[in-house]
Amino acid sequence: MKHPKHYNTDNNTRKRMSHVHLKRGTAENIIASQLWHRNIRYRRNYRELPGSPDIAITKYKIAIFIDGEFWHGYDWDNKKNHLKRNKAYWIKKIEENMTRDKRDDKLLEDNGWYVLHFWEKMALKNTDYCIELIMYFIRNRDGTQ
Repeated sequence: MKHPKHYNTDNNTRKRMSHVHLKRGTAENIIASQLWHRNIRYRRNYRELPGSPDIAITKYKIAIFIDGEFWHGYDWDNKKNHLKRNKAYWIKKIEENMTRDKRDDKLLEDNGWYVLHFWEKMALKNTDYCIELIMYFIRNRDGTQ
C-alpha cells in the first residue's frame, strides 16, 4: 500500500502508531472509574463541549483532559529537537494540537468551566493526587470546601 508523502515512515513506526488509541485509554479509564466509585457522574468524550473533554462533570462544569505526552507536547521545547523522522511534519502537527488545546481551554473557561489537564503518565502514577485535585474543584463549586 502506498502512503501519502507526509506519512513517509518505516513499517515499524507505522505499525506502532496504528495501535495508538486516542479515546478511553488506560489512564482515562482509571480516573473515570475512581470518580464513579465516589458517586461523581460524568460524560465521556463529551462532543457538545469544545475539545470533547475526556471526562466532563457537567453538574460542576469541570472538563478533564488526560493528555498523551507526545501528542500534546510534554516538554516540547526539548523533545522537538530529538525527533528523528518527519521532523517538520511532527513539529507542525504537535504545535497545532497545542494551539487547539489552548483555544478549547479558553472557550470552556469563557463559558464558566474549570479545565483540568493531566499528563497521561502522571494520571497513571499519581492517580490519587489527580482525584483529590478534581474533588477540590468539585467542593469549590459545591461550596463545601
